[in-house]
Amino acid sequence: MSLITWSSEQFATNVSKHDIEHQEIFRLLNVLGDSVASSDRDAVGRDLDALIAYVAEHFASEEANFEAYGYPAYPGHKAEHDKLVATALDLQKKFHAGEAEVTADTAAFLVGWLTDHIPKIDKLYGSFLNEKGVA
Repeated sequence: MSLITWSSEQFATNVSKHDIEHQEIFRLLNVLGDSVASSDRDAVGRDLDALIAYVAEHFASEEANFEAYGYPAYPGHKAEHDKLVATALDLQKKFHAGEAEVTADTAAFLVGWLTDHIPKIDKLYGSFLNEKGVA
């Protein structure tokens, strides 16, 4: 079952590297959703770890471009990334300590974050980076 589906119209930033990364995040989130639905705690842990690790790599990739090209909205954008990472790492720590579970609500939160962040925040960097020669 897909929790989230990529569409260029809704999510494309026109920076191909980051669009490909976003598509991989969607794939990993859908895998996590399947694990949550199966109630397989080991799979949930493995898939949660994979998603968080990949999101951290993706954020670093975007932020490297922001720094390299002097993206003026970089500080605010990074603050949004940092908030999500802190929330995710806290959940990850509590999950592995047996103090929290990853549920359908958790997945829905992540879907909501992505469907808000990419169209409203990420799409703003596309034209800026395109003008700098990043396609």
